[in-house]
Amino acid sequence: MSLLVIGSVAFDAIDTPFGSTGKIVGGAASYISLATTLLHDKVGLVAVVGEDFDFDFVDDLKRRGVDVEGLQIKAGEKSFFWHGKYHMDMNSRDTLVTELNVLGDFDPIVPQSWQQPEYVMLGNLSPQVQMTTLNRLTQKPKLVVLDTMNFWMDIALDDLKAVLAKVDVLTINDEEARQLSGEYSLVKAARVIRAMGPHTLIIKKGEHGALLFGGSDEIFFCPALPLEDVFDPTGAGDTFAGGFIGYLASVGRTDFEAMKMAIVYGSAMASFCVEQFGTTKLASITRDELNGRLAQFKALMSV
Repeated sequence: MSLLVIGSVAFDAIDTPFGSTGKIVGGAASYISLATTLLHDKVGLVAVVGEDFDFDFVDDLKRRGVDVEGLQIKAGEKSFFWHGKYHMDMNSRDTLVTELNVLGDFDPIVPQSWQQPEYVMLGNLSPQVQMTTLNRLTQKPKLVVLDTMNFWMDIALDDLKAVLAKVDVLTINDEEARQLSGEYSLVKAARVIRAMGPHTLIIKKGEHGALLFGGSDEIFFCPALPLEDVFDPTGAGDTFAGGFIGYLASVGRTDFEAMKMAIVYGSAMASFCVEQFGTTKLASITRDELNGRLAQFKALMSV
């Protein structure tokens, strides 16, 4: 089952109460791609970087089986850069610097060999870029998952609603769900948002787990794993999405029961991500380590 990932491959600089990183590899598609490759072996990437990027990371993606034909490299330009500072609770943060650079005029070119993917993960980008990507596919995918954020709800709501009408699954956090729906109750919010197009909604609640809404008003809750060390939550949501769609592509199913297990896989992946800065931990975990983490989740959820 082919899986196409679209999103940012970029640089981040991260400040937390536990330290600062300087400039490191980040971007939604970086985390998503790393998460999917532990579960699935046919992954394609559409993204853009400048000539300043860390191409050792690109080589690592290749070694992990990611097809990077769709990764554009803009000569003479700089990669997207974000610098953020987290507060002590690690749930809130301040954006210190955002430099769009190559993302400012990103035109997602989908290679011909990837124009008929069975699974598509639209990482957090402008709704216009997400829609352009879908329009360039020559066959309707089996499943399209979209991630977005409140920024696009603030400045491009109509465009966001247009792309929502064309996707199957939306993943956002609880604050964003309330903003998009205008409802405080997450159950009511899910009903409103699902009426916009996506038949399935995932609401991420950080350290409080994730909710899955789908089917005939079916609801599933997956807790977050209590961790001793949380150094950096950057990319956890993207890692979650990568684990989610990576599992579904690996089993070739999109029913609600499969999505329940996919939520667990996504949560397990995200639990690794936050234990070190940036993509470091995610790039080093093995399948045996993942299986061990999955066993912890199953024990946590058993009654």
